[in-house]
Amino acid sequence: MVQNLHIKHWPNHLPKSLEMPQKTVFENLVNSSERFPEKPAVVFYGTQVLYRELLKQTEQLANHLKNECLIKKGDRVIIDLQSSPQFIISYYAVLSIGALVIPISPMNVRDEINHYCSDSGARIAIVSQDVMHEFTGVIEQGLVDQVIVATYSDFISKNFSGEVPINISAPKMKLKLSKTISWAETQRKVDSSKRAQVAPSDLAAILYTSGTTGRPKGCVHTHETILRNIEGALLWEGVSPSSVLLSTAPFFHVTGMQHSMNVGIAAGSSLVILPRWDAKIAGELIERYRCTHWANVPTMVVDLLAEPTVETKDLSSLQNIFGGGASMPEAVAQKLFDRCGVKYMEGYGMTEAISQTHINPPQELRKQCLGIPTFDTISTVIDPDTLCELPPNETGEIVVSGPQVMLGYWDREDANKESFLNIENNRFFRTGDLGRYDEDGFFYISDRIKRMINASGFKVWPAEVEATLYKHPAIKELAIISSPDLRRGETVKAMIVLKNAFQSNVSEEDIITWSREQMASYKIPRLVEFVKDLPRSGSGKIQWRLLQEAEWQNQSQ
Repeated sequence: MVQNLHIKHWPNHLPKSLEMPQKTVFENLVNSSERFPEKPAVVFYGTQVLYRELLKQTEQLANHLKNECLIKKGDRVIIDLQSSPQFIISYYAVLSIGALVIPISPMNVRDEINHYCSDSGARIAIVSQDVMHEFTGVIEQGLVDQVIVATYSDFISKNFSGEVPINISAPKMKLKLSKTISWAETQRKVDSSKRAQVAPSDLAAILYTSGTTGRPKGCVHTHETILRNIEGALLWEGVSPSSVLLSTAPFFHVTGMQHSMNVGIAAGSSLVILPRWDAKIAGELIERYRCTHWANVPTMVVDLLAEPTVETKDLSSLQNIFGGGASMPEAVAQKLFDRCGVKYMEGYGMTEAISQTHINPPQELRKQCLGIPTFDTISTVIDPDTLCELPPNETGEIVVSGPQVMLGYWDREDANKESFLNIENNRFFRTGDLGRYDEDGFFYISDRIKRMINASGFKVWPAEVEATLYKHPAIKELAIISSPDLRRGETVKAMIVLKNAFQSNVSEEDIITWSREQMASYKIPRLVEFVKDLPRSGSGKIQWRLLQEAEWQNQSQ
């Protein structure tokens, strides 16, 4: 077992193990509200929401969920919102009553949403008005009892004069669908002394991640698994009450949920929220609010450094810039350091571990490196066929064991059996990533066992995209592969064989346009190529890997 190799590189100022207090995620908000009631918890387009106000509105929504929606401990609630005050309020309100949050991407469309609602059994959905039309199906099918509809512009300051995306600035719409209720109707007086009894071991969230089978699977987390990574990130990244977080990583994704939201709330920091990425505005926010911490994906750093207006901005307040999901190019990391004097801290994690399992130590930030196993986490590399451990510098599958790892997949015992194994009485999760560790216990990724595309940190599973595209009447057969992309790292490409009747009247753009109505935008093929046939193995299976290798070879020439 390799868990001790990295200890000599452990940060001297940090404990090697965490003693976790017996509390819930919601209690972090309560504690910060008691310590800093008059401090801005959230800054959103000029509006400052104080900690006492944030707690008050959270408890008002919780009261509505309990008394009007009859949500009880163990029930599930969908949250389909961009990063916003309403997301934070919804998230903590659901957790406060012992229910489970199910955050989903606002980029999801009707068929995807139907799956999340039916698979999880969620009875309530909290959504923004700009995605309300995607919920008509679940309402008509009776999959949910009520949809609470939020308007982002409710939280925009009247004195704010900067640029605001249209879906954020839109005025409140009149609700026409049955079973819908406006956010304002949930904000009523509440007695906070009657809080639900929730334990750290209680279920807290189901976070959906796609897979090789095509349909997303729900990762089940407790308050304790979520808190483990909150407490670890808080210490490792040096987040304190005086910190100001630039929150650009989306809250529905584990990186944003933990490092841009939960960590800040736990510390009593201020969150400066930018719901839709814009490098120009990000530079303005860093300078205006003296942001100290920024969790992101590398493409955001690339955009920021390339934005002409940012060249004159004062970025000297930044103290910690953390990211993962994709490798940070060495040249970009160096340019970032030259610009603001901060070295990029790379980490590695997954939805199944509610974010980080590995992270680079602050005093030894290696480039294009996953880092070392974090608090109370052990990791090793195995031969994916024999399941035997491998020595340093031999490539195999990375496996991890730690208190932040999920309980398992929601209602998917078959997937649980495939995803976990025991090594020396420890339960390890099989990441599906190929990598190695060196003599110092630092881990490096090299490839993937699972067939997955990483586009700007968003995981795209080809089987899921293929299953959707096969619904198109013109498609005879297809293969989804990745193609290199300078900004996104890699992007989605569809290799398609058309049916004879559609050979002359369907274009590549037609396929892309159709896809926009069928799946989240990050899954949509950015590239489409029509071919006469696809290579097959002796057993008749499409040999996607041959197409994949040829694509990357051709693009590199």
